[in-house]
Amino acid sequence: MTAAENAEDAPDPLFDLAPVSLWLEDFSDVHDLLQGWRREGVTDIRKFLEARPAAIDEYFSCIRVLKVNQRTLDLYGARSLDELLAAGARIFAADDATAPIQEIEQLWLGATAYRSETVNHTLDGRRLDIRLNVNRLADAARPWDRMLMAIEDFTAERQAQEAARSNEAYALGLFELSPVSLWVEDFSEVKAMLDEVRARGITDFRTFVDVHPEFVLSCMERIHVVDVNRQTLALFGARSKEELLGRLADIFRDEMARSFTEQLIDCWQGKLLQTRETLNYGLQGDAIHLHMQWAVLPGHEEPWDLVQVALTDITARKKAEAYLEYLGKHDALTKLRNRAFYDDEITRLNRRGPFPVGVLAVDLNGLKGVNDELGHAAGDALLRRAGEALKKAVGDAAPVARVGGDEFVALLPRHAEAEMQVLLESLERVISLNNQYYQGPALSMAVGTAVCARAGELDAALRSADDAMFAAKRSHYQMRREDDRRR
Repeated sequence: MTAAENAEDAPDPLFDLAPVSLWLEDFSDVHDLLQGWRREGVTDIRKFLEARPAAIDEYFSCIRVLKVNQRTLDLYGARSLDELLAAGARIFAADDATAPIQEIEQLWLGATAYRSETVNHTLDGRRLDIRLNVNRLADAARPWDRMLMAIEDFTAERQAQEAARSNEAYALGLFELSPVSLWVEDFSEVKAMLDEVRARGITDFRTFVDVHPEFVLSCMERIHVVDVNRQTLALFGARSKEELLGRLADIFRDEMARSFTEQLIDCWQGKLLQTRETLNYGLQGDAIHLHMQWAVLPGHEEPWDLVQVALTDITARKKAEAYLEYLGKHDALTKLRNRAFYDDEITRLNRRGPFPVGVLAVDLNGLKGVNDELGHAAGDALLRRAGEALKKAVGDAAPVARVGGDEFVALLPRHAEAEMQVLLESLERVISLNNQYYQGPALSMAVGTAVCARAGELDAALRSADDAMFAAKRSHYQMRREDDRRR
């Protein structure tokens, strides 16, 4: 690209003061060059240029720059046209030949105007992303001797696009690779339903959803899942997003309606950031306990059309809590309830019953002798047998508690004297069968019973059952001593 020796020096205010970069160029030699290629038999200009890169340099050498405006000099950081063109290849070097080939192809096909995008550089090396708008002016002395080129600098726009793509890739990476389950959902129809209810004059929303549970279900059906991440598929055991979204009814069931009701009530109260624990199900039917964070994304507070739901799997924690709760209310050796549970049951039943409440007090006979003679492992085995026998005899009537080393108690609602007598007979049969089944020390229990007829008298019944049990225990050991003397 060269400067014309006869460049038009006459001032042109419209040209010189234009706010865009303008170039007036002479393409006469380009016209002759293309005609020469035709005479050489070139028909497919694109293939020709791709095979002969030097032809592109030849094309640019035929362009003569007549003049440029001040905006052009400012854009490229040049003080004059001569300085601009002296930079030559540093300014016009393209990263690839695609744009020049497209430009030449337009001229080859006879276009009088065309647009293209390419890369130039300023004199100090900064990249310029530009759009070329080329128009062929009316021919004068020679064909194509006046070409007006307007250059639009869209470097900032391209940088913004690249930054947006980078940010989008970053956000997508955070979403897809998050270690928690992420859902993007559209709650706009739910919002519309809540607004409609509010417009009807409803103020007590909790009472409304209690009376109209179908409203909650209808809201659940109007949630649209926009996207889920990889961890969501892994958490629920789905092979694809299509499988997951096609089986949402298998995931959100049973207790979900109750949890979603509370979520709707919070939404009604304007809480656009919520956390709660909930229960969902994997596609294989396994229960998954979850900590859920639900949030309307910034900028979407009015329509609720973009909501993020983050689910953290807390199933292991829930199991640990349940096990700790189990240990807090159960005896580790016999798996019966423990003293803490027993004390709570006394308080509960003493207030509310239902009455009458039967009391079964049991003490295991001979445990100390077994521990002393056979060791504590044998004693523990005997305690486990006692627990099995008591659970079998009492059945579902009430839980049995181990309240001391060899002491057991059962509190049985709606058990009067007749029911307690039936229970004693059942226990005797179970103990007899247990001794037939197990080898080793015989299972023997000292048993006492009592009945509490009304509230506030359970403590007295407990003392009566204990007294009867201790009497039975004394009788047992007295009989053993008499047997030993007769031997």
